[in-house]
Amino acid sequence: MRDIKFRITGAERGAAFTVVVVPGAKRTEIVGRYGEAIKIKVAAPPEKGKANEELLNFLADKLEVRKEQLEIVAGATSRKKLISVTGLDPAEVEKKLLL
Repeated sequence: MRDIKFRITGAERGAAFTVVVVPGAKRTEIVGRYGEAIKIKVAAPPEKGKANEELLNFLADKLEVRKEQLEIVAGATSRKKLISVTGLDPAEVEKKLLL
């Protein structure tokens, strides 16, 4: 089995990365790498956008950015989501997420 590295790509004004979300967890935390994505458990149910809201709040805190700098650009209703963050380059994102 080949080792697939988590990938953060450059975006127009920042970086983009894929997350796989596991809603309904006891606490919100990064589980680790999941192929080319990062797996995150969130302590919110997958209803009415609550898990997405918790995910964005968590990432804003971890990345030390305003929530407005984050956007779910694909997969809003899926477990697999593409996240865009403005104001940080891929190296900064990787460092702050401790990957």
